[in-house]
Order: sequence, then structure tokens, then C-alpha cells
Amino acid sequence: MKLIDLHEDLAYSNQVGTDVIEGNRQSSIKMLKEFDSLIFASIFPHVDTLDERSEELTALYGNPTRSTNFSLELFLDQVKFYYYLERKGIVKIVRNANDIEPKGVKLLLSLEGADVLRDYSDLYLLKELHVLNLGLTWNYDNKFASSCMAKKDYGLTSEGEELVKLANKLGIIIDLAHAGKRTVLEATSISKKPVIDSHTNFTRLKQHKRNLDDEEIEAIVKTKGVMGITAIVSTLKEPTINGIVESIKYLGESFGWEYVAIGTDFLGIGETPKGFENILRVKELARAIEGHEEEVLWKNAYRVIKENLSSG
Repeated sequence: MKLIDLHEDLAYSNQVGTDVIEGNRQSSIKMLKEFDSLIFASIFPHVDTLDERSEELTALYGNPTRSTNFSLELFLDQVKFYYYLERKGIVKIVRNANDIEPKGVKLLLSLEGADVLRDYSDLYLLKELHVLNLGLTWNYDNKFASSCMAKKDYGLTSEGEELVKLANKLGIIIDLAHAGKRTVLEATSISKKPVIDSHTNFTRLKQHKRNLDDEEIEAIVKTKGVMGITAIVSTLKEPTINGIVESIKYLGESFGWEYVAIGTDFLGIGETPKGFENILRVKELARAIEGHEEEVLWKNAYRVIKENLSSG
């Protein structure tokens, strides 16, 4: 079975002591070998802390959420970990569109939040490191864009606009997970390439700061992008595999099946939906969406990746 998962926190989980190679918690290289898999491997260079901001985020998410500081050193450590896995022959790092094709476990490196970038020209460095997916924000506003947790949703800054344009030029995918509504609408209007929201659900089913409303969905659809249905329990109407299926069907039946993908957020969440405890449960999910499983689990995201990445 072919599988593209638009968001997994392998490197961050490794740093906090989880065995992401042979382990059995949510996802690991061992489990991913059950598929011909391409994983958007998150780089999450955040140092957790406990303060008033963490209390606010916990209230907004509905589950314990730490606040963070951002670290270039952690960014480099996590990139180094992924390349270590490749040198060991365990995974293949995606450098261009051709690297998607060979069978095995493939990683497309993904920066979750542009907070560690000093300015938009740092994208040239990301490109050299083969970090080919760029989340504009995490849960904090930054110099480029406002987040879904913003008290004042100012959207893209002028530097944020340049960031989106340069990402298009360099073949780096724009990821709107965690972005504020105005950021979503402005980024989709500027981008000349399909964008993604790597891990999300929908406000029509469950009101949540992390979920997209119909206007945001339409904006992503207009770019021919995809949205990765996620396993974050607090964003689901029903915290079960059936809740995930409900989100998939809502997007597919209301807006078009070509825009549906999966972005589990495995290894980045504390609690999993009942019946969807680890990546192997994707096989049950496939049966629940029979007739659309190839689109949702591979073809749609594959199309967006190919349209963004260069072939050489």
C-alpha cells in the first residue's frame, strides 16, 4: 500500500527519548516499512516551557500544550538526525521530484513554523538542506505571518509575501497548518503553486482554532492544493477513527476528493483517536473510504508535491 503522511514529528520525538526507529508508539520507521511511504518529516525546533502562554494554549486546544522558544541549534540537530537515518540506509531524503518514485521509506523534510528564519532569504539555505516544505507559522505570530492563535489576525507581512514568492521560485511547498485565516487567504492568493494544510480538520464539524472554515477550504482548493486530515483528538467531532472518516468524507463530498490527504501528526500528539492508535491503522482507514483510498492516501498529495518540486 502506498502512503503519504503530510505530518509526523519523528526528529522531535527522538530528541525527547522516543524510539522512532524500532518503536511501537504511534509511528516509527519499523511501522512505516509496512507501506511504500513518503512522510513529511517535521523539523520542530522548539524548546518547551511552562508559563502563562502555555495555559492559554492549553485552553484553546482543549488538551495540555506547552509554550515554546525557538532554537536554531535544535533545527540543525533535527536536520542532522534525518540525514543520519539516510546514511544508515534506513530512509531516503527527498531532494527532488524523482526521489518520490523508488519504493521504501522516504522523508520530505518539513519546517514547522518559520520562526527560526531571520529573513525570507534564509529559504536559500533551506533549499540547500533539502527542506522542501515550509510551515509559515506554528501557534505563534511571527515576522512573516499571523497564526491561528493570533489575537489580531494581520495575515502576511510584506516579508511574508516575499517568503511565499521565493518558496514558489525555489520549489518549496507552502504549508498553512497553524496559520490564521487572513494568512490562509492572502497566501493562497499570492502563491502560484498548490499549497497544503498538512494537518487540519474543519470548523463545520468541530469549532477549533486549528480547524479550517469553508472559506479557507475554498481558498486552498483554488490553488489545487490538498488538506491533510489529522488525528489531533481535540479537532475531531468524534475522537475516533470514525471521526477521521467523517472529516475525510466532508471534504471529499463537499469540495472534491482530489483535495483530500492525510496528515496524522503522529509522534506530536499525546492522545490518539480510538481505533487509530498508530500508523498501521491506516489500513482500516483505507477500508472505510473504499473507492477513494488511493486518492486520499497517495495520489492527491503526490500531485501537489510533483507540481511544486523540481525534477533535477
